[in-house]
Amino acid sequence: MNILVTGANGQLGNEMRLKSIRLADKFFYTDICEVSEESSKMLDRLSGGQASKETAYLDITDIEQVREYVKANNIQIIINCAAFTNVDAAESNYDAAELLNARAPENLAIAIKEVGGCLIHVSTDYVFGGEPYNTPCKEDRKGTPTGVYGVTKLHGEQNIQKVGAHYMILRTAWLYSEFGKNFVKTMLNLTRVKSELKVVFDQVGTPTYAGDLADIIVKIVANRWYEGHSGIYHYSNEGVCSWFDFTKSIALLAGNDICKIKPCYSADFPSPVERPSYSVLDKAKIKETFGIEIPYWTEPLRTCISHLLTE
Repeated sequence: MNILVTGANGQLGNEMRLKSIRLADKFFYTDICEVSEESSKMLDRLSGGQASKETAYLDITDIEQVREYVKANNIQIIINCAAFTNVDAAESNYDAAELLNARAPENLAIAIKEVGGCLIHVSTDYVFGGEPYNTPCKEDRKGTPTGVYGVTKLHGEQNIQKVGAHYMILRTAWLYSEFGKNFVKTMLNLTRVKSELKVVFDQVGTPTYAGDLADIIVKIVANRWYEGHSGIYHYSNEGVCSWFDFTKSIALLAGNDICKIKPCYSADFPSPVERPSYSVLDKAKIKETFGIEIPYWTEPLRTCISHLLTE
């Protein structure tokens, strides 16, 4: 089977390069930028040099480019890891965010529908948050995003559904990995060099290791779980915490005990966008449908930090 991974040089895309090694399928990795030197070294180290670093240029906002690539390479599954993920920057770049988060997924859905394949698309917990609640969000909860990032990601989901292609939308949350820029890598550095750090405690969710998300995507492909299972599914690691709790765990696992970490309110750090105060995802559907178990969030965090500290 021929499988296209878009956004292959991001956090999830690089994890897909690692996890897909065990599959016999042929993977095509595309992006609009090259693999960074840092990511290239990490890929080599974690895969023993087995992970592919080949990247073809593909502008997924161009429908004709997408159609041509899919047909020329006999693509049967598209795994879309590409997105405009800078939440603050999206507030002043609506058109760019809409193009990548909403129009591009529509293009991928159109192209894969024309060849009778399946689109696996990654979305976000940021489609929620605009109304008060304190119970985990099920897949059928109405989307009430609080900012441009969430709005455009919700539009992407809606566009895929309107196209009528065979699809699986995986909503995830608080993604981190050994690759690129993310909260874990930032806090590893800050808790190492700062004597004191304030972190918000009034935003609650679930940290998710991109390696675990990539692993479930690989299982969906390998076991052909996508057959007969179109729809939206939630996947994050198990458990609940605030950004403050998350930071405390990062520092503890890294042995950064000099930094004093203090809780604070979101209002203490003004932002262009209001982030969800509670965006925990209910994962009962994906667990019951496919009979999977999901790791508690501290376990994969330990793994990721171990990889980063031995870099």
